[in-house]
This record gives sequence, C-alpha cells and structure tokens, in this order.
Amino acid sequence: MADLSPTTAWVLAGGGSFGAIQVGMLHALVAHGLRPDLVVGSSVGAINGAYFAGAPDADGLQQLAAIWCGLRRSMVFPIAWRNLLARTNGGGFAVDPSGLSGLLEQCLPYRMLEHARVPVHVVATDQLGGATVALSRGPAVAAVLASCAIPAVFPPVRIDGQFLIDGAIASNTPISVAVRLGARRVIVLPTGFACALQTPPHSAIANALHAVTLLIAHQLADEFEHYRTQAQIVVVPPLCPLSASPYDFSQAATLIERATEQTRRWLDSGGLQRSQLAPALLAHGH
Repeated sequence: MADLSPTTAWVLAGGGSFGAIQVGMLHALVAHGLRPDLVVGSSVGAINGAYFAGAPDADGLQQLAAIWCGLRRSMVFPIAWRNLLARTNGGGFAVDPSGLSGLLEQCLPYRMLEHARVPVHVVATDQLGGATVALSRGPAVAAVLASCAIPAVFPPVRIDGQFLIDGAIASNTPISVAVRLGARRVIVLPTGFACALQTPPHSAIANALHAVTLLIAHQLADEFEHYRTQAQIVVVPPLCPLSASPYDFSQAATLIERATEQTRRWLDSGGLQRSQLAPALLAHGH
C-alpha cells in the first residue's frame, strides 16, 4: 500500500546562541517518535539542521547538545582585528570566519549536503540580487557558512558565482522554501527573541544579533499567515520569557533543558494538532 502521509519538513530558524533552544526541541520531537522527510535551515538553524540531517537520532542529538554546551563566544565570533580596522578604508568584516569554519569541519558528520541521511536544504541570500537561495548539493561547510554570514560581521561566501550572505536577509524562517520543495506539513522550530531584556545589548555584534531575532519573529508571523492555506504549519512554541542574549553562549545547557521539557509538555498536550502562532513570537515585553 502506498504511503499516503504528507511530506513533512522541519524548518529551523536563525537566532545566534538561541540555536541551543532548537536542540531541546529536536530532543523532544525525536523522543516522541517523529522524523522529517526533509530539513530546511537558515543561519544557526542551518547549523543545527545540517548536523541533525546527518545524525537524526537520539545519539546524534546527545552529541549535538555536547557541542553546544562546549561552545564559547570566542570560538564562533573570533574578532578579526586586521579586517575590522580595514573597515575604516571601506572594506573588511568584524569576525574571522575560520573559527566557525573549523568548528563545522570538525563536527558535521558528512562533507557534501547530498550525503546527509535526511535531505537537507540550507538557505542563504544572494547578496547582489536579494533572492532566497536554497543549497541542496555541494560542500556542506561552505553552504552553512553562507547561511550564517551576517552582513558586516562575517564575509560573504561565494558559491557557483554568487556572493551569499545570511539567510535572515531574505528568509530566516524559510517556510516558503519548504512549501516550494513539496512539503505539505511543516513543523517550524523557532528560536524566539530576548523578550525580557531590561536594557539594550552593549556590543555592536550583540545588537545586530538581537535585531536579527526580532526580524525572524516578524518574518515567521508573515510567512505563517501567507502559507497556512498551502500547507499544514505547526510552530513549536519558543521559550518565554527569555532574558539571555543571542550573543551569549554560556546559557546553552539551561536553554536546551528548558526547551526539551517545554516541547515535551506541548507534544503531550496535542500541540502537533494545533496550527497556530505562539504568542511568544508576537511583539511583547515583560
């Protein structure tokens, strides 16, 4: 008998260090017996999505959690002082991409996107034309670096003649990409935003990342409304209240634990049968 179940995509949004929240969500979803037909990821969601697509089980997620708990800001965002100084002459970027590149080379369980155990699609933005670009084949590290290339923070990545930057610019929660790829059921794993901050972030990069997380939430709300008639869209609720910074990697273990427990409760209460946007993704404060 043919499988009549709809094609299911898991869509992982961006959000800096809040990517740890997705690890907890993934733990709960896999423990619930779920597995996607394809994975779509943007920015930090591309990192988690690419890793999960290569190790889509409990053991793989334990290793991913261990990686997150061992991360430090300096490993992901090493300041490129020489290039930063060059910005005064009209060029350069703030962060040396070799830190993130080396981490991906070490941790991703495959080299080419097409070798993942679950089909994975990494979303970036064409820097010159502004179009959404979905990378489904080719070197995995380059694709993920492109998806994470925050303008003025990381340099663009050139792939097949295109200069690619952070997926946040065109489609940070790429529901549209999942639907275009044939998904008729979409489970979105958002990271949320720091809704309980009392003061603005202090550094330039922290401010940029906080702004990106706000952009993600707005994009998700727009895409949810636009595509809900074309596919069943289920959004896993993000953590709220959230007072950490998306530039702070020291809270990973706590975020993973909180997200695992919250997602488990959401699943047990029938969350997968509810197609609605979590209030935590709408503009609010505490």
